[in-house]
Amino acid sequence: MNFQAIKAIYTYEMMRTFRTLLQSVVSPVISTSLYFVVFGAAIGSRIQEVDGVNYGSFIVPGLIMLTVLTQSISNASFAIYFPKFIGTIYELFSAPISFLEIVVGYVGAAATKSFIIGLIILATAHLFVSIEIAHPWWMLGFLFLTCISFSLFGFIIGIWAENFEQLQLVPLLIITPLVFLGGSFYSISMLPPVWQKVTLFNPVVYLISGFRWSFFDISDVGVGLSLAMVMLFLTICLGIIWLIFKTGYRIKS
Repeated sequence: MNFQAIKAIYTYEMMRTFRTLLQSVVSPVISTSLYFVVFGAAIGSRIQEVDGVNYGSFIVPGLIMLTVLTQSISNASFAIYFPKFIGTIYELFSAPISFLEIVVGYVGAAATKSFIIGLIILATAHLFVSIEIAHPWWMLGFLFLTCISFSLFGFIIGIWAENFEQLQLVPLLIITPLVFLGGSFYSISMLPPVWQKVTLFNPVVYLISGFRWSFFDISDVGVGLSLAMVMLFLTICLGIIWLIFKTGYRIKS
C-alpha cells in the first residue's frame, strides 16, 4: 500500500478544512447550539424526563448523530466530486495508486473532520446540560464507525452526482428526515405500537439507539443489533465503492 499517497490526499483534505474553518467547524456547532436552545429549553420545559433521563441530556446523542451524519456525507461527497467537476481526478487516476488508497485518503479525512466536530459538539453540550457517559469507549467506537460508514456513503454520492444539486439531494431529502424520524429527540417507545414497528425500518434508529446506550445505558433496540446494522451498512458501502471502481461508473467518462 502506498502510504505516501494516502498521506498526501489526507493532508490536502485536512488543510482544506482549516482554510474554511468557519464553514467546516463553527457553523455546525452554532447550529447544534440552537437546537439545544429550542429543544432543550422550550420543549424540555414541558418534557422533564425520557426513560429517567433529563430531556436536555437525552437529546445530546441524537444531536451529535444528526450533525455527524450530515457532515460525514457532505465532507466526503464534496471532496471527491470537486476534483471530478474540475477534471483533476484524472490526474489522480493516472498516478501509481490504487482505488483503495484513494478511498482511504478521502474517506479518512472526511471521517476525521466529522469525528472532531462530534467531539466539539459533545464538549459544547456540557455548557447547556449535565452529561455522564456510561460507556465512553463504546461511545467513541460508535462515533468512529458512524463517521467511517457515512463518509463512505458520501463518497458514493460524490461519484454518483453529476451536479451540485444532486450532491445535496440525498442529505437534504433522505438523510435529514431519517435522522429526525429516527428517535433523535424522542424514544420510539413513546410512539403508538404501529409506528414503533414502522420506525424499525429506519436504519438511523439503530445508530442513534446504540449511541444513546453508550451515554445512558438505555436503548430502543439491542446494542448488538445496533452494532450489526452499522457494520452491515459499512460493508455494503465498501462493496458499492469496489464495484464503482471496477466498472468505472461515472469516473471514466
